Amino acid sequence: MSLPLDKDLRFDPAWVRHVPAMARTLRNFRPDIVHITGPSELGMLGALLASHFHVPLAASWHTNVHEYAAMRSRWLLGHLPPSHAESAARGIEELMLAMIAWFYRRARVLFAPNPDLCRLLESRTGRPCHLMQRGIDAQLFSPARRDRDPTDRDLVLGFVGRMSVEKNISLLARVQQELEVRGMRNFRFLIVGQGGEEAWLRENLPRAEFSGVLRGEALARAYARMDVFVFPSHTDTFGNVVLEALASGVPAVVTPDGGPKSLVRDGCTGFIAEDADFSAAILRIVSNPGLHAQMRAHARNYALSASWDAVFEGVYEAYRPALAAG
Repeated sequence: MSLPLDKDLRFDPAWVRHVPAMARTLRNFRPDIVHITGPSELGMLGALLASHFHVPLAASWHTNVHEYAAMRSRWLLGHLPPSHAESAARGIEELMLAMIAWFYRRARVLFAPNPDLCRLLESRTGRPCHLMQRGIDAQLFSPARRDRDPTDRDLVLGFVGRMSVEKNISLLARVQQELEVRGMRNFRFLIVGQGGEEAWLRENLPRAEFSGVLRGEALARAYARMDVFVFPSHTDTFGNVVLEALASGVPAVVTPDGGPKSLVRDGCTGFIAEDADFSAAILRIVSNPGLHAQMRAHARNYALSASWDAVFEGVYEAYRPALAAG
């Protein structure tokens, strides 16, 4: 009965069948707090059981579902005049945001991966929101895993993630064209991941190697082979892949929207650029070997400061008021 949301993601509308088993699990475990990670079927299950057992609920925001819904609706609204289609998409986004805010109000304490989302949640729910960023395994993701052939003179531009419309992947094809117009020929893309737009990207990105989904050391080696990480998404709440690239010593170019901009120190570990300026930002990095080397070092040093211990100490501290409220 599950419904496909993306190539590797589904939603199970019959999640209530798990209530008895999970209720027994919680009754035996006797939690002090229940922490859910969004309005998925598991999040709904956790919220329901926390209420049933009168246990404080914490909720963290990880995905901009309202923005995804608006973007995905645009192909359904394609038959409308452009102004009407845009208005309808904004209406869908606002409706989804209102529904999600209603869900998050069930929790006593909220978490989000960047300050902008924390402010949004607090204004929409009236609940306190705390920053919950993410850590990195800096031993796994490391420049030491770079195993490029010394005779390979191409610049490798990397992308890791889901190949879907909300990731703004069409910009990669535009970047390729603009770099070629500017006279750059010695480059190729390394694309890691899968998704519904993969066929389009393969057709429109002839300078690309598609590795499929990689994990563990294979993924770490892929990052380390890159020279610049190109991440055009406007909707990511944090950008795990950006932090993984930085830990691998790879400077990143990201948009001024969403969480990735909080990970990139503009001009130091990469650049924050509008879509129209992505190719210029890439050229600025690779055309100056000294700047590129500095950015690689700064990117690695920044990632070394992002530990999971520090992340979770902040989360545990934020639990205290919710637990004290009884």
